[in-house]
Amino acid sequence: MAAESIAMLPWTISSSIPSDHRLLPRGGLCVSHSHSSATPSRNCVVPRYSSTQSSLLFSKDSLRKCLRPLKALVASETPDVPTTPFTGDDKVGVLLLNLGGPETLDDVQPFLFNLFADPDIIRLPRLFRFLQTPLAQFISVLRAPKSKEGYASIGGGSPLRRITDAQAEELRKALWAKDVPAKVYVGMRYWHPFTEEAIEQIKRDGITKLVVLPLYPQFSISTSGSSLRLLESIFREDEYLVNMQHTVIPSWYQREGYITAMANLIEKELQSFDSPEKVMIFFSAHGVPLAYVEEAGDPYKAEMEECIDLIMEELEKRKITNAYTLAYQSRVGPVEWLKPYTDETIIELGQKGVKRLLAVPISFVSEHIETLEEIDVEYKELAMKSGIEIWGRVPALGCEATFISDLADAVIESLPYVGAMAVSNLEARQPLVPLGSVEELLAAYDSQRRELPAPVTVWEWGWTKSAETWNGRAAMLAVVVLLVLEVTTGEGFLHQWGILPIHR
Repeated sequence: MAAESIAMLPWTISSSIPSDHRLLPRGGLCVSHSHSSATPSRNCVVPRYSSTQSSLLFSKDSLRKCLRPLKALVASETPDVPTTPFTGDDKVGVLLLNLGGPETLDDVQPFLFNLFADPDIIRLPRLFRFLQTPLAQFISVLRAPKSKEGYASIGGGSPLRRITDAQAEELRKALWAKDVPAKVYVGMRYWHPFTEEAIEQIKRDGITKLVVLPLYPQFSISTSGSSLRLLESIFREDEYLVNMQHTVIPSWYQREGYITAMANLIEKELQSFDSPEKVMIFFSAHGVPLAYVEEAGDPYKAEMEECIDLIMEELEKRKITNAYTLAYQSRVGPVEWLKPYTDETIIELGQKGVKRLLAVPISFVSEHIETLEEIDVEYKELAMKSGIEIWGRVPALGCEATFISDLADAVIESLPYVGAMAVSNLEARQPLVPLGSVEELLAAYDSQRRELPAPVTVWEWGWTKSAETWNGRAAMLAVVVLLVLEVTTGEGFLHQWGILPIHR
């Protein structure tokens, strides 16, 4: 989801892009921050993994040597921009992008189908892409019972929509308080309100300038990338959207306000322990398949590691020098995901004698199933069984004031560059956010562009167009499975009918 060396400059951000203004190529620029150090923190914990696995050692030099964002472009301070960045009849909108989640237990299976039908979540070889829909159906049916149990344990549905709506309202208030009367919209990728629904409302409101802000601090093909690809397909087919000026803030994990807010939450939770200095800070991030990073150029791992480094630097300024580590959770299927895995790391820490653990959900800004059930229930239980005696967990940011204010600053900083070339004076180190149009960002991050399926809200059975499509693909899958069984076992009706020879 290699992109670890992509330089994130303020790119062209209008839909119409002159041919002589293109993005920097991958690896075209590597920038080291001036305060980089080749010496790893003495408090980093380094479990023993093979050379092919990700180490938990965070060397500041190795992390920042070729990371794409420039510190100068992501500082939180607002640049010199007009107090009211509007001209004429401009109407400014902000579109918050998020994953979405089932609001009731009946929503779980169609939500899972939408998730696994996304080719950015399950990437099939071109030859087998016709299996994407039946495979998504199979996985969603298989996983639905267990997923329903998880959602039932947290109240019968995901709180993600409610929290994201609250974040949108607080962001709107923050923007108005900063003299930017913008409207804020929420677009979910896999459940209501779908991104398509948000776009229709944006059109009805006559928005002329749009800032797209994924609520994922770090960019990944499977999160921000998937939502941006959907936006691209929507924009391409709509004349109004083609002519609407827009910009995207693809990631914002380096922003001072975000780092400060995370450090504030960690510091507060540490004080709840009897011996705060003895607590291991355990960052748990959502995982992605290893192939996304190594083959598809996903910058997620690099951005995540630098994000942890920045948070720990902020804590060190406050004389907090606890040991810390990072692991990846929520892996699905037989393929290798980013390592180390959260569950394996918890067991290993217990074996090494760690007694106090503070879990920090680092890739989530809202509470949902992966924080409330996976971390709070499953991982806590595993930690207790592994010998860890005291467990704590940092809450997700939610509507934390510093965080919301910083998001508002990021939007304001991007407005002067909506629909224009974002040219920065690098020598003057202007504090701009990394920007780009939907089309350009996707061209830079993901060369394998794939058609996206329409979202499913309810299952359709009987002689409908949807059912006919599903029945046809299911039949094709059944034929393939039967042929494989016939060839591998030497038994079956094709052998019995003499179509295939019987081996004796």
